[in-house]
Amino acid sequence: MTLPAQRAFATPPAADIERRLAAVMEQEKISGLHALLVSQHGKTIFEHYQPGDDQDRAGTPLPDVQFGPDVPHDLRSVSKSVIGLLYGIALADGKVPPPEAKLYAQFPEYADLAGQPGRDKLTMAHVLSMTLGLQWDELTIPYGTAGNSENAMDDAPDRFRYILSLPIVMEPGTKWVYCGAATAILGHLIERGTGMKMIDYAREKLFTPMGFGHTEWALDLKGELIAASGLRLRPRDLLKIAELTLAGGKWQDKQLVPADWVKTITAAKIRIDERRSYGYQWYLGELKAPGQSQTHPWIAGIGWGGQWIFVLPDHQAAVAINCGNYAKPGPEQGRTVFTILVAVVLPLLAA
Repeated sequence: MTLPAQRAFATPPAADIERRLAAVMEQEKISGLHALLVSQHGKTIFEHYQPGDDQDRAGTPLPDVQFGPDVPHDLRSVSKSVIGLLYGIALADGKVPPPEAKLYAQFPEYADLAGQPGRDKLTMAHVLSMTLGLQWDELTIPYGTAGNSENAMDDAPDRFRYILSLPIVMEPGTKWVYCGAATAILGHLIERGTGMKMIDYAREKLFTPMGFGHTEWALDLKGELIAASGLRLRPRDLLKIAELTLAGGKWQDKQLVPADWVKTITAAKIRIDERRSYGYQWYLGELKAPGQSQTHPWIAGIGWGGQWIFVLPDHQAAVAINCGNYAKPGPEQGRTVFTILVAVVLPLLAA
């Protein structure tokens, strides 16, 4: 199989890797890949792009996009992991509350809610780790339908009163529940504490120092930040986010994110299931290379449609993947990404 109009920007053995990738996509019936970039020891060793159908955040089809190094791509919920990094920068500058701070103390305008039973237990650590214990469901109820919690938050006259008034249905800190509201709170506190729009703060603290190209951070129809899923970057700049995290927040001898904070957010705080754990806005897990019994840790930011960044500490490697598989179920999206990771990327790193 020959991938249509593919473009590779890699050092040898690029042709071998392209053939491996094509074979995996044919044998495993994988589709929807837009970009795959891999770096090791801070050097890009493989870069692949191919055309494909995409869509914008509103779901509007974008047919046959010619993806390449300078074509920005939606990151969806990988935005959450970038918020996790930015929160640590703002924390070091004294602009946002620390993990141990009480959540409702950050919203004195909702004093009527703060006094309700049980709400005094909630801290910023519960926000960062998505263990708030609030009644929230944005995964089992489809987006765009009645009952989806994120849609209800977006439709509320005051999104933060809506979030903070939700019933407490379990003990905070005991269970992970995927929650865009948590990232919305983090983004709001960063903007309020710094007095800057998120895109401006991100550019000042990360994107410009790291030499990013075009960047966007979407707002909703009310002009409010879409913290959980609104970021749009070039694939090469997405890879830099993974490289920065791998390097403990350091970029070209400059410490952009405090090293202790990077260590904190990429350490497991709560078990999601038998395969994954969660830190502060980052996922963690382990995988095996083909034919090996040894497991290797991975740290990841994950976005709908197949947007992933991986940090692979054992290999000193970073991976960025963009796909257009928005219509596929989440497990199938994950299977696609991990098939590429295990069958293509790991052999490349071991070569």
